[in-house]
Amino acid sequence: MKNNTDNSPKLERNRVEPNKTGDVLIDIRNIHKSFWVGGQEVKVLKDLSAQVHQGDYLVIVGPSGSGKSTLLHTLLGLEIPTSGQLLFLGKDLYKDTTEDIRSEFRKQHVGMVYQQPNWIKSMSVLENVAFPLILRGYRKELADEIALSALKEVRMDMHAHQPPTELSGGQQQRVSLARCIVHNPEIVVADEPTGNLDYESGQEVMQLLQSMNVKDKKTIIMVTHDIEYIRYANCAVHIFDGSIAGYYDKEHLGDFVSKLHTKRITPVDPINSPQVYVQ
Repeated sequence: MKNNTDNSPKLERNRVEPNKTGDVLIDIRNIHKSFWVGGQEVKVLKDLSAQVHQGDYLVIVGPSGSGKSTLLHTLLGLEIPTSGQLLFLGKDLYKDTTEDIRSEFRKQHVGMVYQQPNWIKSMSVLENVAFPLILRGYRKELADEIALSALKEVRMDMHAHQPPTELSGGQQQRVSLARCIVHNPEIVVADEPTGNLDYESGQEVMQLLQSMNVKDKKTIIMVTHDIEYIRYANCAVHIFDGSIAGYYDKEHLGDFVSKLHTKRITPVDPINSPQVYVQ
């Protein structure tokens, strides 16, 4: 989806300009994250290193409490790591930056979809999707035009003037996808996007995400508990106890899913055990 932004202002304040190097969009280098609870250190992320490349459809899977959410929040600039480095579009996301700078960077380059959509209830579907552009200074007419194009991409343009709360759960999540891509981000992050949906609605959302990856060349990062959805991806990271237990390319995803189905994946030492890495 191409956005015509000729008549809209450019946001310069607190903006981190990307310095793209090759096809690596996110470079995670030896990330550690600890929390202090009751005077005791709880290590949540333990020396994580990985890369996300342009065009990846990366699924992050792992049991509850494995560190998936903390990793995702770290990738988004929401959780400052205890140590390590995170390069996002070539820029160190946590070096000499503030929350405002990271927020601006996130707004410019990332589209986000959550398990539970949040709406401005006084606005229509179209107005909700256009709202991120209005915040960026777009004229209403142009914002509405781009928002309607995004709604067409997810086959929800016929509901443009309805309140979003009148839609089904699956329809609302499709509108969330439209809002997520309305500013044409480099990366789409989906945090359990099908968690509240029935099977059919979940499949529709997954097919739309896959289309964004294949057709629109969006890089997708998705966290999920549902191993059924790994088949839509082209790479996967298995998180266990705060470490990367496996990093699988498309060629090895089938074996990974089979192991998960038969519960043959056991905790491994991420340093001394053989891994399959995305090339």
